[in-house]
Amino acid sequence: MSEIKQYIQTLLAQKNISVAKNRESIFEEFTKEEANIFAVNQIKDNQKMMLDKWVLKNRVSDIIDQQLIIPNATVGKPYEVYIDYSKAGMDDLAYTSFDDLGQFGLEYNEQLGTIKGIPTKSGEFKISMKFRVNGENEDSELNNKKVSLIINADPKSLWKNIPSDLDKDEIWKNVNYWKPDIDYDFKPLGDKHIVVASKRGRSHANVGSFRDDDFSFKHLEETGWSIVCVADGAGSASLSRLGSKLACEFVISYFEENFNSDIVTELDSLIKNRDQSQDDVKQKNLDLFIYNNLGKAAFFVHKGLQDYANKLERPLKDLHSTLIFALFKKYDFGYAILSFGVGDCPIGLVNKDLTEIQLMNWLDVGEFGGGTRFITMPEIFSSNKFPTRFGFKVVEDFSYLMLMTDGIYDPKFVVEANLEKIECWSAFLEDLHGDNESNIKVELIAKNENLPIQLSEWMDFWSSGNHDDRTLAIVF
Repeated sequence: MSEIKQYIQTLLAQKNISVAKNRESIFEEFTKEEANIFAVNQIKDNQKMMLDKWVLKNRVSDIIDQQLIIPNATVGKPYEVYIDYSKAGMDDLAYTSFDDLGQFGLEYNEQLGTIKGIPTKSGEFKISMKFRVNGENEDSELNNKKVSLIINADPKSLWKNIPSDLDKDEIWKNVNYWKPDIDYDFKPLGDKHIVVASKRGRSHANVGSFRDDDFSFKHLEETGWSIVCVADGAGSASLSRLGSKLACEFVISYFEENFNSDIVTELDSLIKNRDQSQDDVKQKNLDLFIYNNLGKAAFFVHKGLQDYANKLERPLKDLHSTLIFALFKKYDFGYAILSFGVGDCPIGLVNKDLTEIQLMNWLDVGEFGGGTRFITMPEIFSSNKFPTRFGFKVVEDFSYLMLMTDGIYDPKFVVEANLEKIECWSAFLEDLHGDNESNIKVELIAKNENLPIQLSEWMDFWSSGNHDDRTLAIVF
């Protein structure tokens, strides 16, 4: 049976019209008439056209209703994403474009299927995706799909920077033990140079509170010894900004007053004549000397803070502060470095060819469940671990002696174990030298007059969750 005949029979049956046996020959001729064949084919074409239109319309509606996820962007941060239409179940798209991306600092490349640019405004936006699917005419009106685009604000822009002395006079500053929110210095130190910067963390700047970190350094011309100290006041202590400042000042004053010619002559002799492989007694005498004299310096700081707290009629814990300090001196055979530390601030000594790192102190972490110890705690002096808080090293030369607070250590080294890995220090130095998100370079050379400003600007680096005060002292 021909396709035309079958179609006409079906049509008649739908209208309850039957063909009598005596009319079958007439019906056969009817189905072969050219006009009827044309009419049937035209009907079938129209039906197919309507069916195709419905399929396309239905598919367009599916795509409009279907979720298309565009990854979030961040204001000021370079952005480039590839929209995988096939993965999204839209591999039958023949054409796509996005309206209004330019107002956000973005542009769409249809050929590559990418959205790229540097976002300029934050918020949740509905953008128009114009498209055609396979089968639609090239000149047909474009379909419109609303797609969500979320551009996060630059995290840095969410933080305020309220000066700690906003609208305050000198009397208020004196009463509240105010100190600058940013401090830095750059000077010769013995035959080396030192650059140091201390910057109030974002958590403090956001509420207009004080910088708790502090530092100090000095070269003792008469003895040839140089001293560097860094302190981090406890955030929970109401006068920690004062505690860290006094701790550093007391370290310097102790060695100014007590590192006299007799003491230094004895120390020089012990260092020059040390030879552990030949004479263990000499090494033990040297260790005992370091323990006694640096131990006295540490206790001098503790006692000074206690006296100051008594004077203020405040509990000593209000002055809680960590403390690290290092002394170094050049001899004809190299450099001697002495160190002391309490708290979670590391002292790192990097050798001349940048292949070895010597951690000059251990940190008060882990054993205390993440807590730290402070120079204001009397129990540290009675602990059997107190002798291990001192370090001693003799090297032919060194490239860097670095002292830092946890505001630097936490984001840049993350865990204590990394402090003993030279690859982590190499990455840290590369970061300082400009290999960072902001491309800020700290040029560690003596003739660089902008060095302290560079270091201070480098300290503005962004690290999610790390917004503490930052202090870094580098002897080079």
